[in-house]
Amino acid sequence: MSQMLALVILLLILFIGDLVAVRTKAWVPSIFICAVLFLIGYWTFFPQDIVAISGVPPVVATMMMYLLITNMGTLLSLQELKNQWKTIVIALSGIIGIIVLLFIVGSLLFGFKTVVVAIPPLVGGVVSALIMSEGAKEVGLASLSVFAIVIYVMQGFAGYPLTSIMLKKEGKRLLKQYRSGQLKVKEDASSEVAATAEHGMKELKLFKRLPEKYNTEFFKFFRLAFVAFLAYQVSTLLAPIVSISPFVLCLLFGVIAKSIGFLEKQVLQKANGFGFAIVALMLFIFDGLKQATPSMMLQILYPLVGCIVIGVVGMYIFSFIAGKFLKVSKEMAFAVSLTALYGFPADYIITNEVINSLTTDEKEKEILTSQMLPPMLVGGFITVTIVSVILAGIFVKFL
Repeated sequence: MSQMLALVILLLILFIGDLVAVRTKAWVPSIFICAVLFLIGYWTFFPQDIVAISGVPPVVATMMMYLLITNMGTLLSLQELKNQWKTIVIALSGIIGIIVLLFIVGSLLFGFKTVVVAIPPLVGGVVSALIMSEGAKEVGLASLSVFAIVIYVMQGFAGYPLTSIMLKKEGKRLLKQYRSGQLKVKEDASSEVAATAEHGMKELKLFKRLPEKYNTEFFKFFRLAFVAFLAYQVSTLLAPIVSISPFVLCLLFGVIAKSIGFLEKQVLQKANGFGFAIVALMLFIFDGLKQATPSMMLQILYPLVGCIVIGVVGMYIFSFIAGKFLKVSKEMAFAVSLTALYGFPADYIITNEVINSLTTDEKEKEILTSQMLPPMLVGGFITVTIVSVILAGIFVKFL
């Protein structure tokens, strides 16, 4: 197979996944469609190294992981997190619920290593799934390497409908309060998310005197790569004392670099490199499915369903308890903790779709948006962007 034919086929699969997700309003996640098409391809006519042939060998995907995770760190606004402290506590409670119940019940049913591999992808996204998949592959656990990717692919099926149901109940409760005059909202509350986004667009503090024309795409890439390099270097220097994943440090260094004004917010997007980085990373993730034979898929089906069900139950119990203490409704608390199963942009899409289905009145939409969207966005950011990467960095050492 030629390189360009391989690339065209793989990009067509990614597009079909997006197309189905848009048509079904994200009820059928694109990642699931892509995974199914990749499996069919590997079981029929795909060369085993089709991703490498297309131009994305493992070394390229690793580079993209360094850049993407450092870029994740630039999204962190300390003010936003401060305003949503209850959301953070609930989101963390849900994650603790997953960990506790899976270690207690899941370890007995599926074994310790299966649970260790399952937890980070279950509370996170693409990066944590990749870290655990690569970690399992390195120690010779082929089926668990595939399991890490498949659990990431499938978890949305539990998350999407449950979140939609919870948010609809919460939205109806809020509308009832608003219409009866019980719920009072500040006029500017609904624009809080937009205002926070604008606040992050400030000029780089360390390059104030640098004319904008010199802040080229190459300069943005250079600064991002330099921060990722520092994170990698520190992880190797600390290795004899303490073993820390360089990816966890990339996240931390991204936050620091944004805070001191060395990196701007979403620098990879501004350097026009985010789309390609995501394509490379997605292709590399699906590359892990080449080991998945039909018999292996049947073998991991039981732990897959079991881990997701146990995880969601643990999440509900712990988020319900946290919500009780913090005086947050059980529906909103559960919805916030469920963001761990998909993160952004699914949390944004689902919340908006629910709001539009509940009312046509623009004022009511604004009220619901101001009450429901900020906690959903912060919940997804905390679980998928921060905690899952840290957990993956820790748990991969247990394999």
